[in-house]
Amino acid sequence: MNQFLSKNYFTMPNEIFSLGLDASEIAVYAYLRCLENRSSYQCWPSYTTIGNAVGRAKNTVMRYVDALADKGLISTEPTSLLTRSGIKKNGNLRYTIRPIREAIEIFHARQLSAVERAAERQQIQRKLSAMDMLPGA
Repeated sequence: MNQFLSKNYFTMPNEIFSLGLDASEIAVYAYLRCLENRSSYQCWPSYTTIGNAVGRAKNTVMRYVDALADKGLISTEPTSLLTRSGIKKNGNLRYTIRPIREAIEIFHARQLSAVERAAERQQIQRKLSAMDMLPGA
């Protein structure tokens, strides 16, 4: 068993494939999962590092990171560092991998909201159609 634990691998939740992510979002998420500290669920790669790993440009990676955060799969926090001369500079983002349950709940809530909006639009459309059929309208 110790041989198995020392292998270089990471896990991905099966639910990731039912959340409507595109291939590049999955690639960025997988890379963050690969780098995460297994006890804190955090990692600190730069956008450039992520981009090099998944074959995407920095600006594109920024969009995917925002999308993953919006979907509840990750959270991000800015970090800072002190240079040797004592100047404070911006560091990489700190990525925290969120529990997959949260992302599933967000996904289902958004789906339900979309269905409710569609039903409401349909109901309004029926009422408007009925008003057009009234005599004198």
